[in-house]
Amino acid sequence: MAEATAALPSMRKKVQSYSDIGVALLMVLIIIMMVVPLPTWLIDILLSMNITLGVVTLLVTFYVKRALDLSIFPTLLLISTLFRLSLNVSTTRLILLYGNAGELINAFGNFVVGGNYVVGIIMFLILVIIQMLVITKGAERVAEVAARFTLDAMPGKQMSIDADLNSGLIDEQGAKQRRQDIQREADFYGAMDGASKFVKGDAIAGLIITTINIIGGLSIGIFMRGMDAAGAAAHYSLLTVGDGLVGQIPALLMSTAMGVIVTRAAASSELGPDLINSFTKYPRPLYIASGMLMSMGLIPGLPTVPFVSLSILMGALGYVVSREAEIQEISAEEQAASSQAGPQAPAGGGAGVAPSGAGAAPAGQAEQGQKAEPVSPEDVMKLLTVEPMEAEIGYAIIPLIDPAQGGDMLDRIGTIRKQMALEMGIVVPPIRIRDNIQIKPTEYILRVKGAEAGRGELLPDHYLAMNTGAAEEELIGVPTKEPAFGLPALWISPDLRDKAEAMGYTVVDAPSVLATHLSEVIKKNGAELLTRQEVQKLTDMVKETAPAVIDELLSSLSLGEIQKVLQNLIREQIPIRDLVTIFEALADFGKMSRSVDFLTERAREALSRLISLKIQGPDGIITAATLSPNWEQKITAGVDGDLTRGWQLNLDPRDVQKMISAISRAMDEMVVKSLPPVLLVHPDVRLIVRRLIEGSINNIFVVSYNEIVRGVQVKTVGMVE
Repeated sequence: MAEATAALPSMRKKVQSYSDIGVALLMVLIIIMMVVPLPTWLIDILLSMNITLGVVTLLVTFYVKRALDLSIFPTLLLISTLFRLSLNVSTTRLILLYGNAGELINAFGNFVVGGNYVVGIIMFLILVIIQMLVITKGAERVAEVAARFTLDAMPGKQMSIDADLNSGLIDEQGAKQRRQDIQREADFYGAMDGASKFVKGDAIAGLIITTINIIGGLSIGIFMRGMDAAGAAAHYSLLTVGDGLVGQIPALLMSTAMGVIVTRAAASSELGPDLINSFTKYPRPLYIASGMLMSMGLIPGLPTVPFVSLSILMGALGYVVSREAEIQEISAEEQAASSQAGPQAPAGGGAGVAPSGAGAAPAGQAEQGQKAEPVSPEDVMKLLTVEPMEAEIGYAIIPLIDPAQGGDMLDRIGTIRKQMALEMGIVVPPIRIRDNIQIKPTEYILRVKGAEAGRGELLPDHYLAMNTGAAEEELIGVPTKEPAFGLPALWISPDLRDKAEAMGYTVVDAPSVLATHLSEVIKKNGAELLTRQEVQKLTDMVKETAPAVIDELLSSLSLGEIQKVLQNLIREQIPIRDLVTIFEALADFGKMSRSVDFLTERAREALSRLISLKIQGPDGIITAATLSPNWEQKITAGVDGDLTRGWQLNLDPRDVQKMISAISRAMDEMVVKSLPPVLLVHPDVRLIVRRLIEGSINNIFVVSYNEIVRGVQVKTVGMVE
């Protein structure tokens, strides 16, 4: 027995290895069936296979949890439809030529409809009407709507994946897999929308074929075989009706399977458990149904036994469901009581979260009511320390942080630190997390060097739904704003998540919201986190592999000047991972001038390949707007001095405001066209233009002609006049 069980997987692999040959043979058989007459015994086998295929396909859909688990269904629908039509052609040939199409069709024509061809025709028409007007039409509409909503929701789902990836909830492989699933889901529902037309066309074709068979059979029986009209109608109509029923029953099964697969978009388990959970979740409807059935059973003229029996059954089921709900509620209260009896965090103290490898550090305070001890001068000195980054949280957010309560925020912070190091070359210092009873329980505050850099609210047991423009319907939730970007959003309950995603909303969980906000705060304030001590560590690291570069660099520039250059690069979102290239440029031009602005521009030119790669599109072309020569001349004329020795700008504020407005309009037009907002200017005025607009326009790349690497094509979309 064990050997037979072990041989099953290998047998399955062998079958899969020859599956392509099997599909090819099936398609050849379909063509042969349309051309070559087949014996009746083979027709019986093929008709039985057709019915078996419909039954198995319908049963498989009951156990499918996701539509993608049966992604082959549209193709299967096409092949089965073609197979069924070829069978119709073969059986029609046998009926009209020999007046016999096998035992299976004879059984359906005589036994199933009792040998009465009028009853058979009526049953056939009823099956066709059910399939065309009810099941197929409904499944077609559901598939069409599902395809539209799936396509509309794709941008939101992509943003959700990016948010999970940025927060560290998933890795690159997981993000790639989820993107592939989204694409496959969109392709599946699009294919289902088209495949539903096959089923509808199959039903129409079956009706037409049956009508032709009846007319043809009557003509052959009366005019060619000399049968009377009643005999010809009885014989050929029964065979035709049997053929129609044999074909329509599998077609009905396949269309039902299509309806099941497209209507179970939000299923969480198999169909059977879902049905039981749905009907036994609330006892009150069962009690109401029991009372209604009992009332109907007592009405004179109505059968008493069926209604009373069902009433008793519904009442007993409602009692069982209500008792189970009470037991679960008592169990939940006992668990809550046992958890509250455990160790309590200090009222104003730390959340009990350990930093370990996450790069976060907890902070505790003295327990309220405890007698104050004398404070020594050393203790006072410790109070003067300002943390580089810290997060203050309300007590309701502690479960998201504390690993003992299932929180994974510390792991996410560790992932964010690694991500900042890889993307920007920034070493984010440990982030201290402390609870604060003076803020709202659901509120948090992010601080950089003691100053507030961000604030937001989280509902731990809810999801944040943002309408990125794809959703037209409204959701029920708590209105709020996404803290990182200030977008209008809603806090929704978990059971509305799938519905919100289907409607086109971008849905993220509470830890992802906090992680995204933390990432944005780090990006905006990364320059302030780069201290001279960190610069010393960076130079020591480079010295291990390129000591000559560091020796020449430090002979002309101080650590403070190097720090300011690196901070200027970080402020404009230029990664500083390529420290050797940056330090070589500073060593070359540090002998000419020690002006930080001058050195920053030379470092940017040395990083031209990296800057070009950052602003070019998927096609490798840089699309940018250019600043008109009139503006560049006006700026040059308004500058006293130069970048080498220092400079001061003397421009009319009204002219500055006009230039900022013109640049803002040009960048808005590029964003509307889904282009990166890039402004291309002369090297002599690049830094000045950037300083003028950085307080008014965000997320804009101001680059000079010297920062475009050779070989990269530049496409201008307009000039800022």
